[in-house]
Amino acid sequence: MDDIKKTFATLKKSKEKALVPFIVIGDPDYQASLALAKAIARESDMLELGFAFSDPIADGPTIQAADQRAKRSGMSTKKDFQFIKELRKYTNKPINLLVYANLVYQQGIGNFYRQAKEAEVSSVLIADLPIEESTPYVKEAKRHGIMAVFTISPLTDRARIKAIAGKTTGFLYLIARLGVTGAKKTVEHSVFAMIKNIRSVTKLPIVVGFGISNKAQVHEICKAGADGVIVGSRLIQMIEKNKNNPKHLLANAAGFVRELKKGTKG
Repeated sequence: MDDIKKTFATLKKSKEKALVPFIVIGDPDYQASLALAKAIARESDMLELGFAFSDPIADGPTIQAADQRAKRSGMSTKKDFQFIKELRKYTNKPINLLVYANLVYQQGIGNFYRQAKEAEVSSVLIADLPIEESTPYVKEAKRHGIMAVFTISPLTDRARIKAIAGKTTGFLYLIARLGVTGAKKTVEHSVFAMIKNIRSVTKLPIVVGFGISNKAQVHEICKAGADGVIVGSRLIQMIEKNKNNPKHLLANAAGFVRELKKGTKG
């Protein structure tokens, strides 16, 4: 949807970058997750929401545990879309989905994107979908007015960056390091070279994720030329620690995201 492009354009005018917090829908339960999504949406520029999956191969132990909590709370694809529709009553900021191909395939590709459109989803990233198999997904995304997002890793060569950029309509998700998701204290220097490499190939927005957990890292990545930063594992650790204390969770999470947002300015 055009809201992604508009958000990046607005941020550019104010010399800011996008802060995109990530949570798994339904973690630790539906209502607590909805309250959390509303709270962090107020402090950020976009949201990335994950659909709980039984075998999330791109994710480390922290997000795998979040998927399990969401599954135990009774979440399903139907409830996930219901959640987004309810969240849409409180925010018009872009909502980006992170899902796995089997979830989309089970629904039927066209039917999945139809539901995404009805829920006013902005973009969809299918974590385990190679571009060689992406044509029917990209086609349905375009037909329903939803942006397609793909990932680039530190090992992606120039030719493949061009190919991935050619399939992407939303933003490029640059994986900051090899391996699975998880909070880290420092940024690997390879990400800075990759930002320059990608920028020489395409004008698409570059959003960096995997391992980012503090304001200094956010600032460092934004200064290197990224258009935005995704932070997930550190936020989900807060959910795990405070899942039995909803008020404390909301206050801590909102404060954390607010502090991270400062790193995107200037």
